[in-house]
Amino acid sequence: MLWATAGLVALGFLIALEIAARRYGVPGPIISQVQEVIVAPKSGFLLYACMALTMVVLTRRQRFIAVGAAIGIDAVFLVVRWAIGADLNDGHPFGNGALWVILGCAVIAVTRRTGQERVLLLKGVGLGLLLLAGRKTGDTWLLITSKTRPMVLDPYLAAADHALGNPSWLVGRIVTATGPVGAHALDYVYAQLAVAAVVVALYQLRNVAAERRFPRHHLVRTFLVIGLLGPGIYMIFPVVGPIFAYGADGGHWAVANLWPDLPPPISAAPHEIPFDEITPRNCMPSLHTAWATAIFIHSRRGPRVLRYAGTFWLIATLTATLGFGYHYGVDLVAGVVFTVTIEAALRSLERGWDRAGTQLVTYGVAVFAALLVSYRCLPMEMAERPWLFGPLLILAMASVIYGYVRTTTQWETQAVPARQSEPEHELVSG
Repeated sequence: MLWATAGLVALGFLIALEIAARRYGVPGPIISQVQEVIVAPKSGFLLYACMALTMVVLTRRQRFIAVGAAIGIDAVFLVVRWAIGADLNDGHPFGNGALWVILGCAVIAVTRRTGQERVLLLKGVGLGLLLLAGRKTGDTWLLITSKTRPMVLDPYLAAADHALGNPSWLVGRIVTATGPVGAHALDYVYAQLAVAAVVVALYQLRNVAAERRFPRHHLVRTFLVIGLLGPGIYMIFPVVGPIFAYGADGGHWAVANLWPDLPPPISAAPHEIPFDEITPRNCMPSLHTAWATAIFIHSRRGPRVLRYAGTFWLIATLTATLGFGYHYGVDLVAGVVFTVTIEAALRSLERGWDRAGTQLVTYGVAVFAALLVSYRCLPMEMAERPWLFGPLLILAMASVIYGYVRTTTQWETQAVPARQSEPEHELVSG
């Protein structure tokens, strides 16, 4: 019932976004996903990552067949596109095969499986399609933010960012100094964040085929909830980022061409500024930071190489978000608090709500709300007193992290039954 309800809610949400996208003359998430059955996909790597999630419910032999079928279908598509001279500049030449395999698994589940085996296979299909739908939904959300929020609040964040020392300008100069090699490496890490998440998720779901059930909590759940809630904050706090509001990429809409050479001056009180209807308002909070933080948290229980990879991906993602001018430093602080709070809520839901979990989630929501209010109402005070507000921002973020670590450690300690000592027998003399 839970999976059926979640599926109906997700379908209704996708239909609503499809209708909204159609109002602006562009295909929505459903049409975009259906088109990739035939047309060159936007991200072939993502489709194969989605197929990998679906395959966690398959046996080893079935996985080999699925991978072989996907590669074979992609080869046929590639030959046909080459023969007709199709243009592949707008997509990847592979990935359709992976989507065909996922849909084929759904057909097999309905026509050839019964009982728990059908449910398990459908869950695997749903997991893969949910990741793909999340990506398509995100693209539509970004379009809606650019069309419905003509005014942006970048001057507020640019002022508040003085409290942290304008990290986007600092890291931007460092990345620029590394040249094309450093920029290309960071761009790859930034673009393939979903693939990194799938690697961690596959480790967490490695025993599904043997145990014939999914774990109660895993990274994909956190990823999807972040992607569902984050764009709603975009609508409340629309921001385009320093490279657009203060850089050359903003064109004539930019306040000035300052990024990354000169931080914006502290002068008059900040105000809303108009911006184009193309650039997404996707800065507050930084969802790339949120997702990278989720990968880091979930990789902590893996082997050493996975923990190192999770740490690397977090550091590289933070560097890219700042170094490419996509985010202000205050976006990252909000993104970390956002993720830790969501993770605490999902873990509380998994194990059953208790006082510690409720207090942690309530505190995280309060800190996140306080950050948004301070960025909007106190940017000049933050800019003029960085010695006070800078440490306060870091302390607020650190307090949520500390509360999460402390609470989850207590949960894990309680989950391990205490070892009972054997009763001591005393000699009683008569």
